[in-house]
Amino acid sequence: MTATNSISQPVDSPAVRRYNRIQRWLSMADMAIGFALLVVLLVTGWTGKLRDWAYSGAHQHYFLAVFLYVLMFAIISKLLSAPFDIVGYRLEHQYNLSNQRVGGWLWDECKGWLLNLALGSLMVEIVYGIIRIAPQRWWIIAWAVFIGLFLLMAQLAPVVLMPIFYKFKPLENDELRDRLTKLGERAGTRVRGVYEWNLSEKTKKANAALTGLGSTRRVILSDTLLERYTDDEIEAVLAHELGHHVHRHILQSILTQVGITFFGFWLVNQVLRFVIARNWFPVLDPRLYDFANLPLMVLVVTILSFLLMPALNALSRHHERQADRYAWENLPAVAPFITSMQKLADQNLEEREPSRFVEWMFHSHPSIGKRVAAAETWANQQPQPEVQQLS
Repeated sequence: MTATNSISQPVDSPAVRRYNRIQRWLSMADMAIGFALLVVLLVTGWTGKLRDWAYSGAHQHYFLAVFLYVLMFAIISKLLSAPFDIVGYRLEHQYNLSNQRVGGWLWDECKGWLLNLALGSLMVEIVYGIIRIAPQRWWIIAWAVFIGLFLLMAQLAPVVLMPIFYKFKPLENDELRDRLTKLGERAGTRVRGVYEWNLSEKTKKANAALTGLGSTRRVILSDTLLERYTDDEIEAVLAHELGHHVHRHILQSILTQVGITFFGFWLVNQVLRFVIARNWFPVLDPRLYDFANLPLMVLVVTILSFLLMPALNALSRHHERQADRYAWENLPAVAPFITSMQKLADQNLEEREPSRFVEWMFHSHPSIGKRVAAAETWANQQPQPEVQQLS
């Protein structure tokens, strides 16, 4: 590994800072509206009206009523979040990041909403079905079922979920495919295939990932990455992704999710019983399987997720730093890693130097500026081969 001279970091332009600031405000506003909806449904008792309408439409059939309740809840949520989605769509076009026309965007929004409705309905039906069967132990049974579904979805995502929104095809560059496959073998993971990800039909941004579990593990490279990056730079990007595998970050993330989900279900059960016992919301039936209490469940999960977000982001940044170091240690030179980071920042309009608070609160990755500086520092600290002087 050869040392590299320090490269002066480009300063974030006002446009880049404005784009990222608007993105954050849109995300926070959307979260605030969702939070307010949950509170309003409980405080006003409207959740009880939705429950009664659901029962009426389902002719008192419980599981059909649960679905109708979730459907009405999903429609209201989408209507409230739609203005932020529209602003987000226009923002991507304003900053010349999107290739998607209105029709394609609306179709993606519909597919996303329907998929979320299907998965959300399934999960809610499972939870309330378990509550009816085992009201005392429902939370631990539901936790076990959810973990199984989580692992199943992680395995099926590359072959079932992602193709709903994107097109994939085997990478046609044989030399690059073999190079990346061998890189995976050196990392001790068997890659089941290298695929080109048709991202350009939606965005000008670039991305790459190692997705799936077991038999569905595959490398996906966006066409926007393949078009603008050298093979060395693409190898550097994938080396980082393989670093997550080497350091068992996927397993650590799964175990973390298992622990958080266990605590979350326990907490939801405790809050439900506490609130119902004190009759804080008279519209809620004392029986836990009254699905009008769904907003309270979601509210507890939302608050818990918000409180844990800084800690989970800190853990993720730690993992990213470890994966970066793995890439530096297993590449012939660190320069392709640095140039790939710089290109990604330019292409995706990422902030190189966000404020400490923004990075602490919102970023799951270290800033580009810190990653580049760390790579340069590491390379310059490596022992240099001695050059024999000719007399």
